[in-house]
Amino acid sequence: MTGLTILLVFLSAVVILLLVEHAHHRQSLEKIPVRIHVNGTRGKSSVTRLVAAGLRAGGKRTCAKTTGTLARMIFPDGREFPVFRPSRANVLEQLRIIRKAAEAKAEVLVIECMAVQPLLQALCEEKFVRATHGVITNARPDHLDVMGPGEEDVAMALAATVPVKGTLFTAEQKHLGVFKEAADDRGSALVGVSDDEVAEISTEDLAGFKYLEHAENLALALKVCAALGVDRETALRGMWAAKPDPGVLTAHRLDFFGRQLVFVNAFAANDPDSTERIWKKVSAQFPAERRVALVNCRADRPDRSRQLGEACVAWGEADHYVLIGSGTYIFAKEAIRMGLDPGRITYAEDRRIEEIFEVIIDLAGNSALIIGIANIGGQGLELARFFKNRSVPGLKEVVA
Repeated sequence: MTGLTILLVFLSAVVILLLVEHAHHRQSLEKIPVRIHVNGTRGKSSVTRLVAAGLRAGGKRTCAKTTGTLARMIFPDGREFPVFRPSRANVLEQLRIIRKAAEAKAEVLVIECMAVQPLLQALCEEKFVRATHGVITNARPDHLDVMGPGEEDVAMALAATVPVKGTLFTAEQKHLGVFKEAADDRGSALVGVSDDEVAEISTEDLAGFKYLEHAENLALALKVCAALGVDRETALRGMWAAKPDPGVLTAHRLDFFGRQLVFVNAFAANDPDSTERIWKKVSAQFPAERRVALVNCRADRPDRSRQLGEACVAWGEADHYVLIGSGTYIFAKEAIRMGLDPGRITYAEDRRIEEIFEVIIDLAGNSALIIGIANIGGQGLELARFFKNRSVPGLKEVVA
């Protein structure tokens, strides 16, 4: 047998295997009548969990998969398990999730889009999920190195997951026209969440959560549940009882030998707009002698560090900026260029978690508000756990 013949036999075998896999995948999709693909800049994981919890409470046999802080698959009984990854995250894992949901006899699958590259976002929707319902939470300036250069470019990239002949739900207002154009092109209905509908989310609605949930996320999730036949009260009860994503916004109060500290885990809100909103809100809610910004940088996210460095000076300066993670010089350089006093910056890039805590204590004075921003990965999640495990026992601390 010649080398060419062997090559042709090999390629034929590969094609056959791909065709078989494609057929199996289409069979899995057909077993799941409702498939909800959740995309957006901020709030994807939260909205995925909220929608799934509301539908479960309404008697829908629902599976969900989040990518957020820690990738998780949630089964119809509410149990969740980590998504096994032999190496780095890969969009091909969505095929495995869909197969598992079909095996679990799910009526509904709520799946968070895990792609950032626009072409991969399109691939995930058109070939993998083939959603009956799409959700785009919002479009804000993040991952500009991949989806940019501008905010509207981000919206156009996210529009790659608009379903064909389905329904798209979104709470985005500024770039709603981009999503309408995509929905019209694909023969899908567009259902927007208006500012008035967000304003109808009451303090009591939000108080049912043990963490901060944004009114926009809740209004969007309730609208999806209503469209699928679950009434508001039932959906809310399910959402209140559901387990949150590990990266949700929470606050923890510590009494450290008489020093009163409040730590706010805002690491997951890593675009300038979202971070500024949280910064102003928690600064007003937790007045303290000093404010410490704990900035978790990533060398592989230089645009994010640059954006936050540029924007943070305008929020109302913190007394101190503690920089951790990697590539901290990117944030520092931009913040100093915008007028930040270099003396307010403390570099703790190579420190262990306990050492970072000691650095913060030295800066805290008698009372301090410490706000973690920029990235949840790596030391961000570790520090959030560190502060939570040392918080005042029994204190329910919710950012209002």
